[in-house]
Amino acid sequence: MRISRATPGDSAALTEIAFRAKRHWGYPEGWIRRWKRVLTLTPAYIRSNPTYAARAGATIVGFASLQRSGDVATLEHLWVSPAHFGGGVGRLLFRRCEKEARKMGAAVLQVESDPNAEGFYHAMGAVTVGRRAASLDGEKRYLPLLEKSLV
Repeated sequence: MRISRATPGDSAALTEIAFRAKRHWGYPEGWIRRWKRVLTLTPAYIRSNPTYAARAGATIVGFASLQRSGDVATLEHLWVSPAHFGGGVGRLLFRRCEKEARKMGAAVLQVESDPNAEGFYHAMGAVTVGRRAASLDGEKRYLPLLEKSLV
């Protein structure tokens, strides 16, 4: 497994992984369509934000991206192809983002997580600091807000 900087030309592959990973949790297709903007990685986004791809040979099997504001880095994306869940890809991507966030001078790494991924972030050392209401179609949902100290 190799983690390297994603290129704008990787945008379609990264987007496909994000959609596959989100669908894995059994969300209604109407919700998936509503999340299209959030799940789509454009070449411009990749050029503007540190984005890392996990590659098994020539195949991208996961990716992660960061944004930074002051001493806070935000893990904007961390998606793994469902066929590679549990194989350490997410852990490698998270660790790479931690390292890069520190290099950027961030003191904290923040994540707004899918509820299904909260346990993963706890295993990575992040703590839940709150929840954001994200109800859809009358169904109450809350997204975990997590932080990990980088100092």
